Amino acid sequence: MSRPVIMVDYDPAWPILYEAEKQRILKAIGNKVLAIEHIGSTAVPNLWSKPIIDMMAGVLCSTDAEDCVRLLQSLDYLDVTPQPGELDWHYCLGKKYAGEAASLQNYHLHLVRFMSDHWKKHLLFRDFLRNHPEVAQEYRELKRQLAAEYGSDRVGYTAAKTRFIESVITRARADIRTP
Repeated sequence: MSRPVIMVDYDPAWPILYEAEKQRILKAIGNKVLAIEHIGSTAVPNLWSKPIIDMMAGVLCSTDAEDCVRLLQSLDYLDVTPQPGELDWHYCLGKKYAGEAASLQNYHLHLVRFMSDHWKKHLLFRDFLRNHPEVAQEYRELKRQLAAEYGSDRVGYTAAKTRFIESVITRARADIRTP
């Protein structure tokens, strides 16, 4: 049985936790990564979120990503899962603290090609929500509704958000083109 989709209110500590983890990651793989970004709902103030800090690291090629996967094991990143994507590679690593610290935070690190469409879409979505709090509020309410509706069906929950996310990315791209 799958775990239920659990959402919590925004925590102002999330950006601080992201920065600390980013520094640990850069120390381990700094020569391989071109940039690291805080993405997902924990990167948007006042947004309801699963308590998982999503990060995206941009690398040049899948070989660099594979090197990063190996190097990040020293930081307890596990569950390396190659994800199908537009470039046939996208690695997702998970880190969960054990013992007493288990309630503190979980991390997901996505290793993707720097400046790929995948990279750009995540940043467009995040930045649009940061700059349009009313849209972030719409997303917050949608997530609340979908979490209640889908319960433990994480795949269904994620799929149900897709139309909203794509519409925001379309609006963000239109904003960029408008002088």
